[in-house]
Amino acid sequence: MTTSADEPPDDHAPLPAHATRERVELPEWMRNPPPPRMTLGRRWSRWVSARPRLQAAREAWWAWRDRSRLSDRYPRATPVISFVIVAVTATVLVAGALYLSVRILTGAGSGR
Repeated sequence: MTTSADEPPDDHAPLPAHATRERVELPEWMRNPPPPRMTLGRRWSRWVSARPRLQAAREAWWAWRDRSRLSDRYPRATPVISFVIVAVTATVLVAGALYLSVRILTGAGSGR
């Protein structure tokens, strides 16, 4: 796309990448923000950080929390294993409830 010297410049043409915009003057509170408030959580965090054993425990907790999950490592086996665990647990609970209801209704174990 060539332009001749006779054509007026296009005001809506994109600026080149190296062009800079006019400098914006920020308000004082944005240039020098006040220090963060000392909330209970920040005080507690500072207290824990000052004690090496608690800091080590905190870092161990963060490492444990960020570990890779079993479902991430075995994405196909995890649902199958979960289903089996839930099915066995539900079966045991239902069988136990039926056993207890039969015992209650027949009066077994009432000592008569």
